[in-house]
Amino acid sequence: MVCTTVKEGIECLFMSNKGCRFNGGSCHAIVEKCEGCQKVLELPTGNYCQVFPDPAIKWRVGNCNMATHVKASSGNRNGKLNPLKASKRRAH
Repeated sequence: MVCTTVKEGIECLFMSNKGCRFNGGSCHAIVEKCEGCQKVLELPTGNYCQVFPDPAIKWRVGNCNMATHVKASSGNRNGKLNPLKASKRRAH
């Protein structure tokens, strides 16, 4: 249904005939870590995430998995390499 609370006119999974079913009755504004993300909606009522109704929860444990402004680190994190696998890679 279309939101009638903070994101007026935007499709929302939490809207029902009785109003917003999300915890607290409406979506929560973005947190500071969300600044610069392409999924932020700038509305007259504030800035909100297009994907998550409570963005602070996504940042609680680490990086938000939908953040477009954060680059994921790649590579071997602990620096250890299995010698058997390394020898097989060199052989090919």
